This record gives sequence, structure tokens and C-alpha cells, in this order.
Amino acid sequence: MNSIRVRLGVLGLALLTGLTAAPSASAAEAAPAPTVEEQRLDRAAPQEILRRSGFDTVAPRLARALEAARSYGEARRAVSREGAQLWRRAVDRAQGRGPAGGDLSRDDDRPLYWARLGMSRDVRTWEPEFGLTGRQRAALLDELERTSRGRTAVRYPHGEGVKRILLTGFDPFTLDRDIRISNPSGATALALDGTVVETADGPARIETAVFPVRWRDFTAGTVERTLRPHLGKVDLFTTVSQGRVGRFDIERTNGAWRGGFGDNENVGRTETVPVTDPASQPQWTTTTLPYAAIVAAPTGRFPVYDNTSVTEIPAGGTEPVVRPEGPTPGSTARAGGGGDYLSNEIAYRATLLRDRLGLHDVLPGGHVHTPVLQFGAGNTTEVTDPEFVRNRLDIIAQVRTILKVAAEAS
Repeated sequence: MNSIRVRLGVLGLALLTGLTAAPSASAAEAAPAPTVEEQRLDRAAPQEILRRSGFDTVAPRLARALEAARSYGEARRAVSREGAQLWRRAVDRAQGRGPAGGDLSRDDDRPLYWARLGMSRDVRTWEPEFGLTGRQRAALLDELERTSRGRTAVRYPHGEGVKRILLTGFDPFTLDRDIRISNPSGATALALDGTVVETADGPARIETAVFPVRWRDFTAGTVERTLRPHLGKVDLFTTVSQGRVGRFDIERTNGAWRGGFGDNENVGRTETVPVTDPASQPQWTTTTLPYAAIVAAPTGRFPVYDNTSVTEIPAGGTEPVVRPEGPTPGSTARAGGGGDYLSNEIAYRATLLRDRLGLHDVLPGGHVHTPVLQFGAGNTTEVTDPEFVRNRLDIIAQVRTILKVAAEAS
């Protein structure tokens, strides 16, 4: 009888352990394949960019940390730590702190982009012995996105006397057209994060974050989750992206329409921008940046335009019409001043959030399109050249001056 009790006790303990333990490898979901975006990582140009910046060590370090993890909790802490370190390392490199790690110019945003993809690929394909559910893997990937894009590092000083500016940039995109592409808006975010610009009204602290070029992230609300905690506390915000050749644009109007162009995963979306509470969703939102002052100021070598043009379907109409002076009453959006891609969408979402928070009349905010970042004449194969670097540095410097003008005029 005692032996029976012992056996039953052991069985009960085993059942209890089974109920409370982490999922076993056999119960875990199989790791998914790398994404289209991650698969580009093995091409020659990304590998050269990583090697010539010293960022080729980033993903291997995370891989070692994951292999050493003995639980999901340990894995999450490793991802959070390594993601935050990647963002800080990229910012430090861009701002001249610490070793350059190679001969690639410090202003380059591409090491951050490609190193993050190496990390996300490792997390996506990792199969630990203790098992990982699909939900846990998604949480690890989300933690990597949050920490490695600056979203968790936005810090402003307490007290009065310092204005607060929030700026966002983007990853490189159209990489199947040219794998070497850099995005000057992302480079600007790295160069300006945590810096102070002196204005006529006193110092202004700039904090930044960088967004992915993926429709699914925007559908999931990454813009709103990132900006909502800060919009009520800042004095000015601007979303920034790469736009037209040879010019800056202050986009006057943003439209609630996705035009279908493929993102970094080669996925297109043609639809109304999906937001919460669509019943109250406007077709258009507008900038509250001091565009007249920005356009009039001598901010740099590139001309700056107040772009008022949109594409709409007029009220009662069926076909899109270009309106150089902005939308007409009752029209349906087909393109904002910044087009119908993710640059228009981030501007639309950010300004809609501003308005829904009741800040339209008190918070200057909108979208700035930078010039296209171009390589030097004749360079079709090299990952960098002197003109390419000069163009990027000039764009960064001009965005900084635009922020100064905007802060002084607000």
C-alpha cells in the first residue's frame, strides 16, 4: 500500500510539473523561414557594409546569448539588452563616439539596418531546447524592434527651459532596385538623437526613432504605440522620409489612402489606411508645422517647398484628379502631398493622432521629405563614394536647421 502511495505521489508530481513547465521542444511551434527582407542579408553589399562598419559582430553576439539562454525569460532579457545596445552603438557611431569600427563613414544608417536584420533572422529561426511558441517568438521579435529602433530610448530632461522635439526616420527601401541604398531620414535620426539645437528661445532637445518600411507594422499600430506616450509632452514633432530628387518638401496635406507600392517584404496594400475607430476617420489631415517660415529661411543648399498638391476623387466623382492647391470639400483621398506610400501614411497617422489627442491647435507637427540620397556620377557598384557621403551630411545638416527654424517659429 505504501508503495502504491509513493507511485501515485510521483505521478501527481509529474503531472503538476508538466502543467507548470515551459513548452517542450516537441510542443513548440516550428521556427518560420527568414522573411524576404532578411534573405537579402547574405548578398555582397550588405555583408560589405557590416564588415566595413564593424557591425558584423552584432548578430553573432545575440546568437551566442540566445544559445546560452535556458528559458524564455532569459531569452527575452538577452534580446532586449542586445537590441538597446545596437541602437546606442549606432547613435554613438553616427555622433563620433567610440571606435568607427571600419572605414565606412560614421553618418551611414545602413549598418543599423542590416545588423538588425541579422538579429531578427536569428530570433526568427532559433529553436531552443526548452521550446518556443509562436506567440513567444513574436514577442521576442517585437522586443527587438522596440529596443533597436530607439522607441524605448526617448528621454527628455525634466523641468522648464528646454523645448522638446520628436523626429522619426525610416529604414532603407526599394532594395531590390539597388541593394546599396541608404535612407537619409534614418541617418538624420541617428545623427540628431539626444542632441540639442540652440534656438533664439533657448535650447531644444531632439529625440528620435526609426520605423520599418513594412505595411504590416503600420497596420498593427506601431506608429501610434510609439508616438502616443510623447505627443502630449513635446513642443514639436516631425516625421521625416526620403522624397524627391534635389529638394525638400514640407507636406501640407496627408491622405487616408494606401496606393499599393511594394514594401521591404515585397507586399503591397491598396486600401484606406486602417485605423482604430474608422467611423470617425477623416480623408485628410494637415500639417501644423510653420511651413511658411521654414520655406522662407536659408536652411541649406537644397530648395525647400511648401507642397500643397494632392490627388483626390472629388465629391460625386469616380476618377482621381490632381489638385495642386489641396483637396476640395467632400473628396476622397488617393494621394497626399507625400504620395500614397508609407511616408504619407506615417504623416497621416501622426497628425491624426495629434488631432485625436486634442492637440491640433497647440502642437506643431507634420512631415518633411528630404531629397533623394544619390551616389556620385558613374557609381553603380560601390557601396559608398565621396559625393554620396557629402549629400547625406548636407541633408542631415539641413534637417537640423529646419528643426531650429520650426522651433523658433512655433
